[in-house]
Amino acid sequence: MNLTWDNTLPLFFMAVMGLALLAYVVLDGYDLGVGILLPFASDEEKDVMVSSIGPFWDANETWLVLGIGVLLIAFPLAHGIVLSALYLPVAIMLLGLTLRGVSFDFRVKARAARKDMWNRLFSLGSVVTAMAQGWMLGSYLTGFGFDAISLAFSAGIALTLPTAYAMLGAGWLIMKTGDTLQLKAVHWARRVLWPMGITLVGISLATPLVSHTVFERWFAMPQFLGLLPIPVACAVAFFAAFQVITKPKIVAAGYGWIVFASTVLIFVLAFIGLAYSLYPYIVIDRLTVWQAASATKSLIFIFVGVAITLPAIIVYTVFMYRVFWGRASALTYGPGG
Repeated sequence: MNLTWDNTLPLFFMAVMGLALLAYVVLDGYDLGVGILLPFASDEEKDVMVSSIGPFWDANETWLVLGIGVLLIAFPLAHGIVLSALYLPVAIMLLGLTLRGVSFDFRVKARAARKDMWNRLFSLGSVVTAMAQGWMLGSYLTGFGFDAISLAFSAGIALTLPTAYAMLGAGWLIMKTGDTLQLKAVHWARRVLWPMGITLVGISLATPLVSHTVFERWFAMPQFLGLLPIPVACAVAFFAAFQVITKPKIVAAGYGWIVFASTVLIFVLAFIGLAYSLYPYIVIDRLTVWQAASATKSLIFIFVGVAITLPAIIVYTVFMYRVFWGRASALTYGPGG
């Protein structure tokens, strides 16, 4: 491939969109997971759980805005196909995110009699958002098919993706909390680790079956041998998380962060495998990156904006996590809180 603007700019924007969506899935994934786990905590623990994601949750969603924005302006043909096919699940996801946002703020100021209702709505919004994203992922992988197998595949991911987010959330709480809540988070991690693993293995095995393109990219030689490190590394990360959550002494020694790091690594490796499966398509079997891209002159103009926006978001994200890092305590908006 010649290194011309025509060839490289679409790949650049595809990489930016991929980075944005990966960052969103990992960062918003753990705070969705905390919301999913909220009903299993005591009232005092719920305040600490919400406080642990308080400084981060809305900024995490910035990555989703960036990813969708790049899709809209850099790949308008793909944007039309993707969002037309996913209009309903996108609308449901936005409703879930809105419900989370409203509940997050209102639960802090609500009277005791209403606080439990806002807690339930916050958790409901988290579950609805996670399931809508699972449906969108399944539908995307099947090329937006509407046959029975494609719909069953999408429904399967919609029902199981919340377990993966719950695992991220449990790992986050193990890092950010202590005492009884930390032990409870370890217990939650033990409950969702295997469902998450079974879910990811199921998706990995089913995807080549529902997509001939994915099958050819993974099971042809010698690519199959070259790709083996991805599932092997996932298995190692899974085993590391399993070891930590089944041996409380490791968590007590300060190595609980391994659970979150291992889960993030599994997500990153799964994303790399997915990106390899799809390339060069942006809409599988229908549109390549270059076919879907805007005119080169438009991409050059957009490049200037992204060159300013992307570093700003990265710096802000790193700064925010650095400032608010440390063990969480109960969130209050009252005087002196």
